[in-house]
Formats: sequence, C-alpha cells, structure tokens
Amino acid sequence: MPAQAELDGLLQKATRRRLAKFDELRGKVTQTGEFWDVVVITAADKKQELAYQQQLSEKLKRKELPLGVHYHVFVDPPGPKIGNGGSTLHVLQCLEEMYGDKWTSLIIIIIHSGGYSQRLPHASALGKIFTALPFGDPVYQMLELKLAMYIDFPTHMNPGILITCADDIELYSIGATEVVKFDKPGFTALAHPSDLTIGTTHGVFVLDSSALSEKELEYRSCRHFLHKPNIEKMHQSGAVCIRRNCSQPDSSGEHNDLKMDYEYVYTDSLFYIDHSIAKQLLTFFKQLDTLCCEIDAYGDFLQALGPGATDDYTKITDNVTKEGSQLGEIRQKLFSLLKGTSLNVIVLNNSRFYHIGTTQEYLFHFTSDSKLKLELGFLSKAFSIFPNKAENSDISACIIQSILDSRCVIAPASVIEYSRLEPEVSIGANSIISGCCISANADVPPNSFVSSLSIRVNGKLMYVSMVLGVEDNLKKNVKLLSDIHSLQFFGISLLQCLDLWDLRVSDQLFSGDKTSLGLWTARIFPVCSTLSDSVRVSLKMLNAVQNKSSFKLNGWKLLSIEEMLFYKDVEDMLKFRQQIYEEITLQRHKEKSDL
Repeated sequence: MPAQAELDGLLQKATRRRLAKFDELRGKVTQTGEFWDVVVITAADKKQELAYQQQLSEKLKRKELPLGVHYHVFVDPPGPKIGNGGSTLHVLQCLEEMYGDKWTSLIIIIIHSGGYSQRLPHASALGKIFTALPFGDPVYQMLELKLAMYIDFPTHMNPGILITCADDIELYSIGATEVVKFDKPGFTALAHPSDLTIGTTHGVFVLDSSALSEKELEYRSCRHFLHKPNIEKMHQSGAVCIRRNCSQPDSSGEHNDLKMDYEYVYTDSLFYIDHSIAKQLLTFFKQLDTLCCEIDAYGDFLQALGPGATDDYTKITDNVTKEGSQLGEIRQKLFSLLKGTSLNVIVLNNSRFYHIGTTQEYLFHFTSDSKLKLELGFLSKAFSIFPNKAENSDISACIIQSILDSRCVIAPASVIEYSRLEPEVSIGANSIISGCCISANADVPPNSFVSSLSIRVNGKLMYVSMVLGVEDNLKKNVKLLSDIHSLQFFGISLLQCLDLWDLRVSDQLFSGDKTSLGLWTARIFPVCSTLSDSVRVSLKMLNAVQNKSSFKLNGWKLLSIEEMLFYKDVEDMLKFRQQIYEEITLQRHKEKSDL
C-alpha cells in the first residue's frame, strides 16, 4: 500500500468528491438507479416520529435532499424496547404493507435513529440523525452526510437493504477503477482496519485464511463474527492481523518514524442484506406473537453467520442492556434460521470509522480532531455571524448556525449550535451550547452542557433548559431513594445539590418508573416563559452548585429531561432555528451588496 500521507490525501479527495456528487443531487429529482429508492429513518415513539417527519418535510421544502425518493419514518411498536434488530424486522413489515410485492425490487437504506441519545442529550429532542455538522451552506446534518458518504452504493447494489446507525461516519477511498459492489446473496458487511482496543467495543470479523493483499479494496468471506470480544478472544479466534515493519500511529493519530509490527483487526460498521434474506427475516417476525426483548441487528444477526458460527453467544448476556426472558429463545431461533448463511466482507483498507454518540466524542471530533476536520472540511465558524476579533475566540472552538455578539468570549474546545449570544457572554472551555438564547453578561463555566427546549404544557408555550456537566452520566440510575447520593450532577453528589436548591427527596422528585431514579428522570429543571429566562435560571442553579451557595428551586415548576421530551414543541424549536437561518442569510446578502 502507498505511504500513509498519500493514503490520507486519497481519503480526503474521495470524501470531497462524494460530498460534491451529493451536492449536485440536492433539490433535484433523481433518475432510477442513481440514488436510493427508499430512505427509512426509525423512531422510538410517536413523539420522535412526528419530530423526524417535521424535520424531513422542512428539508425537502428547502431542497436540502435529493427529490423523487420515498422518505419514511417508521416508529417502533408501542411496548417494551425491541432494539435495532427488532426495529429492522418491524421496518420490513412496514415496507411490505406499504409497497406490497414491489418492496423486494427496491434499493433501500434503513438508518437506525430510534434511541433517546442519553449520552448526547442535545440530540434527544430532535434526533441524532439531525445533528448539525460544522460545514455546508446550509449546514449539513448527519442525514445528509450519511447519504453523501454512501452516494456510490445504490448504483452497484442488487435490490436489497443497507442497514446503518445514525451516529457514525464511514470514510473510505478505493482505486480509481474500483467500485464497492453489494451484489452477493446473503449478508455483506463493510470492514475497517482498527486497533485491538477499538475491536473490544465493536463487531470483529474473523476472515478466511487467504493472505491479505492490503489493496485499498478487497472482497473476502468471513468465517466467524465476534461481537465486542476481548483481546484474548480476538487472538484465539484468528481475528488479529499483523502489518510488518510499519510506522506506528501515536496518540493523536499521526504516524511517527518508529518502524515495528502493528496488530490490528477488521471491525464492522454497516451491512447489507439481499431480499431473499429480508423475506426470511420477515417470515420469522410474523411468526412471533409479539417481540418483548431487545434484539441487536449486529450481535444477533451477524453472529449466526459464516461456517465458524456456534450458538454459544445465544446464552451470553454480557453485552445486553436489558435481558428479556424471551431473548435466549429468540436468539436460538435466529441462529437456526440464519445458520450456514454466508457473510461477505468488503475490506476497505484505507478507511476511517468515526463514532459521534457521546458528548466527549462530539467535542473531540468537532474541535480537536485535525484528521476529520481535514477530510470533511469542518469549519470553526459554519454559517454563523461572529464578527470576532482574533483574541476573543479560540480557533478550536466550533460555532454552527449561530449569531454571537462581537464582545462574546468563547474558550477552546467548545461547540455552539443554533444559538444566539448577547454581548459579554463568556463560554468556558469544553462546553456544549445548543438551541440557547443567552442574555448579556452571562458566564457559562467550563465543561458545561446547556441545551434549551420549547415545550407546550396545557396548550401554553414555555421553555426549559437542561444544564449539566459534559461528563454527567444520564444513563446511571438507582432503584432506591436512599441510594441517590451515588448520582452526580457536575461531579457533585445529587443529594448535596438538592440541599443547595432546597428540594426535598421524595418519590415526587422523579418522573416515570420509580425504580429507575437518575439524572434523566430527576425533576430539577425550571420551566420559564421565555427562552433567555430559562437559560438564566438554569445557570443560576449551576452556579449555586459550583459556589456551594443556595438557590431555591422549590417555588418553580420543575421538569425532568424525560418530561421535557414528552412536552417538547418541535415546531417552535425549528422556528427558532429558521429565524437564525434567515437573519444570517439576510446579513450575508447585505455584506455582498455592500461590496
């Protein structure tokens, strides 16, 4: 393979070409075979479905997506969570109901976006697939980026279904005369060379034993698929490859001059199924009375494939979030159904896989990751007004579709999106500000997460801002009130914070399931009549915690994040974004006409 610098250049060039190709299709009616016939986004519940549909129709109206394509949002059935595997099965049923026999002749992409984004909470209200990215005019969101990066796939794909997730980015380059083809029966997955530690949190392919040529593109078959294996298991299974005498990537991802052997594995990202497999899976789904457990499209489908597959995994629940009593039985049935099916692997040796599913990943990739910035052309100021003097703002901060007064000070490694900041607002380092209107003279401390939502309660439009530490764990919960001292808000025991806010510990302090008590369900965020007031009051409760001073919340109407999402007013949030968009557009026209 060529030297690393040359490979990086090829990857950047290929990525820019795909973006340009997608830009050409935005707002135009596509020809048959040029793009997907059907684009499906999954949603977890009716509220999320409505939010996604509203955003999709806005995008189509503004001609930000290719036209002449069927875009659908399919919501999971009510009841227990069914995971992205259950969601895939449900989508197949929806497609058959909608298109009849015709669905098996279509080229379809399913983008799983049905979670509540507890690790990236500013995406909770409007969805991870609609996360804004710092480039494009108008700014790209994850949906456009994913469709752009897969722009070459539909042309070389037999009728079938590509399955992917909303919070990852796959970039790759291949030879000028090569194409990525999805034309084999069974399952076909992309594979990316990765560090062994990355392999412990992903799926890992044990490829057939023929020697790797390390060309940019190779078609291989997989003997056995490992789901989130430990390093010992990777070695035992023969998944580990060795690149002899090569320069090593250092902690920043740059390659140094030290030559040594480098161990790596091939990890998963998206996969494709042909329609004969889709029909088998749909028949299986129809035979179930109801699905009451979470199925993983990767762990539970792919582990059954290849000649080396065994049913050992059907009894292991280490990587399962919630084990339903039905899970073992469903896994056994899926294994019997798919056993012996081939798993074809498209090895992309010059590729990168980025995950943007947590606040830490989001901040790193948007502000500090020089590779991704270069590959996608990320900007530090994307479609924004901030007439700043150089000393006011660090170049590593990232501002997306926002309006900032020139007297604002933005510290390094912070991201501001869809917000309006008035004079003398100071944002501390490593912070996320989303959908906010911040009044003059406000100080946001470092490592803060501030995200505002419009809500409608009893027909009345109100506002609430969640304020947290960027490292707060919204997934952590306890079963008993006596254990809430172990929950942390901004690195301080929640019990201590409640005391400073003059809030009493009781069942009423938490919404929803009273055996699942955490920051997600804690009723601690004050409801206000204006957007700027909601930020001001929430910052006061945060300052009280930081300064160990009192700020009484017991007179306010308080909501949990869970409740905010229930009461969210998507239309008003989109209206606020649109106002910012129009103001920036107007300002730009004015600047052009003044020239």
